Amino acid sequence: MKKENIEILKAGGIGVIPTDTIYGLVGRADLPKTVEHISTIKNRSDGKGFIVLISSLDDLKLFDIKVSDATKSFLKKYWPGKVSVVMSPTLSFRLPDKKDLIDLLKETGPLVAPSANPEGRAPAKNIEEAKEYFGDEVDFYEDGGNLESLPSTLVRIKDDEIEVLRAGAVEIK
Repeated sequence: MKKENIEILKAGGIGVIPTDTIYGLVGRADLPKTVEHISTIKNRSDGKGFIVLISSLDDLKLFDIKVSDATKSFLKKYWPGKVSVVMSPTLSFRLPDKKDLIDLLKETGPLVAPSANPEGRAPAKNIEEAKEYFGDEVDFYEDGGNLESLPSTLVRIKDDEIEVLRAGAVEIK
């Protein structure tokens, strides 16, 4: 990623980048104004949670997330990978399996990363589609070509039971 775009993220800006699944509309997860701005330009429903990309399990501590033994076991099986796990009422987390993305997260800290599309529209498959959706409402676009992946599989673990909330790129067995 371009150094100036990393600096934009660190300063609280937002951008569209290729993630390990599809294009994401990303910004620092620890900056409420950034998260609110992303929610606004996505026209996101109130109370709808965000997926947060993290660089390691240790990042969960930044959000006061305590992980049960059953959840740890699940995470060891599926992370890094294309599985997002609900760990609070409004946050899900994913540890991506993409080195350049992990390196970015180590520099910026955790990033909220909803799909790059207004709510109710199809996720952008390329930068041109993302620009049609967001124009100059975002600070930068990082081109990663056409991305045809499914979104991440979204699961919740409650009372040590795994519930698939959204089927996606990974089949949970």
